[in-house]
Amino acid sequence: MNDTVPVPPLRPDATRARALLELVSSMRFAISLLTVICIASVIGTVLKQHEPMGNYVNQFGPFWTELFFAIKLNAVYSAWWFLLILAFLVTSTSLCIARNSPKIVADLKAYKENIREQSLQAFHHRAEGWMAEAPEAAARNVGQALAGAGWKVRLQQRDAGWMVAAKAGSLNKLGYLAAHSAIVLVCLGGLLDGDLIVRAQMLWGGKVPYGGGGMLADVPARHRLPTTNPTFRANLLVAEGTQSHTAILNQSDGILLQELPFSIELKKFIVEFYSTGMPKLFASEIVIHDLETGEAIPARVEVNHPASHRGIEIYQSSFDDGGSSVKLKALAMDGSPKTFEVDGTIGASTELARGQQAGSDKMTLEYTGLRVINVENLAGGQGTDVRKVDLRESLDARLGAANKTTTKKTLRNVGPSISYKLRDAAGQAREFNNYMLATDLGDGVPVFLFGMRDTPAESFRYLRVPADDKGSTEGFFHLRGALNDAALREQAVRNYARQATDPAKPELAQQLAASTGRALALFAGAETGPGKAPGGLQAVSEFLEANVAAGERARAGEVLVRILNGALFELAQASRQQAGLAPLPRDEKTQAFMTQAVLALSDAFAYPAPLAFQLQDFKQVQASVFQVTRSPGRVIVYLGCALLIMGVFAMLYVRERRLWVWLSPQGAGSQARMALSSNRKLMDLDREFDRLRDRILGGKP
Repeated sequence: MNDTVPVPPLRPDATRARALLELVSSMRFAISLLTVICIASVIGTVLKQHEPMGNYVNQFGPFWTELFFAIKLNAVYSAWWFLLILAFLVTSTSLCIARNSPKIVADLKAYKENIREQSLQAFHHRAEGWMAEAPEAAARNVGQALAGAGWKVRLQQRDAGWMVAAKAGSLNKLGYLAAHSAIVLVCLGGLLDGDLIVRAQMLWGGKVPYGGGGMLADVPARHRLPTTNPTFRANLLVAEGTQSHTAILNQSDGILLQELPFSIELKKFIVEFYSTGMPKLFASEIVIHDLETGEAIPARVEVNHPASHRGIEIYQSSFDDGGSSVKLKALAMDGSPKTFEVDGTIGASTELARGQQAGSDKMTLEYTGLRVINVENLAGGQGTDVRKVDLRESLDARLGAANKTTTKKTLRNVGPSISYKLRDAAGQAREFNNYMLATDLGDGVPVFLFGMRDTPAESFRYLRVPADDKGSTEGFFHLRGALNDAALREQAVRNYARQATDPAKPELAQQLAASTGRALALFAGAETGPGKAPGGLQAVSEFLEANVAAGERARAGEVLVRILNGALFELAQASRQQAGLAPLPRDEKTQAFMTQAVLALSDAFAYPAPLAFQLQDFKQVQASVFQVTRSPGRVIVYLGCALLIMGVFAMLYVRERRLWVWLSPQGAGSQARMALSSNRKLMDLDREFDRLRDRILGGKP
């Protein structure tokens, strides 16, 4: 009687640890992690990363902004949970490789020559035949034939005969290891080149983001990363004729400064445009000044053609203004003749004194941008004859290149524009965008475009100020000032009534003068009050709604607008006479000017600032924005990508096959039984088995 030794049961802790290890190293766990990473990557692609909080508030509102910041959706790729998922994915894949590698390596070495001859009958691909040679000679001949065909062969002698074991396509197993190793390498390279190192320095190195203002040279050391930082991806802005060696890493709550072992001097920035206004070429002629050796290295940086120095890549990212100087002319929106000019620099600001503005509150003029080229599509005003039906033209408009549209574009450079902000004493700011030159938008009257918006999330709304006979805004603003002058309004009313009525009927002239004076006063805002429109056509419309029956408003409105246009023309003549200018001729050009002027005068009451600033002159200074990166993980990622390609190719296109041939003595020859197996059942396998059978057994069943 044999004594059996009882096996002690596993402790609960060991059982739970083994179950946890099985879970972490399982395929379902890795696929779940990959799914979460894909979802997070989509969020990080759609949602702009590392933007200021105000941008998220403007776009999504305060509730969603707080949620985004709480779960770090504004910085997905550096969020602790994203890095943790990557770490778990690396751990899971590594454990899976460690668990399966010994079995794969052992399987690569094994030929499975110990298989029993009876087992060959269980394979789907099997055949039997007779060979004239003795078992040993037949086995060697079969082995040589298979080896010549690329198979790895091993012979085994048994008491009852010889077994020939062969295998091919072993790279299929290596493809599994290569693909899984690639995932580990790509994740490690991503972690190394990501924000992990910077976060570690912030956590253990005492580095904190800087949220203040001022000069970069005045930023304390705790906000700066050393030149020995092993990995970073930062932006560097360099204006023409200047150099810099301090790059900026944007963070959600501020910035970090990255010191470089060299400085970049921008000699010249080159930008070329397509006819559509889109940039065609960014290029920077730079000089790299090594801070350690003092060496000056000239280089050229273009998009997709970076420069490199001391293991740091210098990419052309974009371009910006490098501190262009501008001269602006202030125009009072109430038409007062007092104007002044201000000189400024893009990125700077000017305090407006109380005597310079039409109001008592202090205002700050901030120069935010200068664009020398503005290519706009001016085809929006073109009409279409809907009665015309041309099948060939219709098909041609819709077929062909993918970028072809049914709407024809009229692209034209409308000249320079200036962007600025007016900030009041409370800190509230509105943004303005004004064009320097007058533009014909299709109605035959060149207009100056004065744009405004309350928040960056809005589009610009434009006030169209018509250009006078000299191509300036003076004629319009003379008319705007005259609209506020009661004496000039009265003179214009008298002139219009005298010209529009028969001198023999003075009572009719008095009635027309009374109606014209009332209409002009409403339009000028002289009869405004609480809850009423400040003036313009809206005030006239409110008057009609309050005093004219609904059925008569259309006819009364036409009459009132005709009277108003005539009075405004006489007001324009009076304003020009007061300014010592020649009167306007009574022609179609003047009529088009007055039509646009009436609309602009009405819209001017809604202009949100007392002053509009028109660009008079500028001296452009361009700047280049470089992305400087040190990415040691890039080589690891490239290696991982190469392994992934080879691994997927090996698993999909390389079939592992194993072949056995059992040779036993039968008479003067040998009885042969062969069987073939593969990890994938394909039609090619049937054809390959037929070729092997014909080659080994000579086609004999």
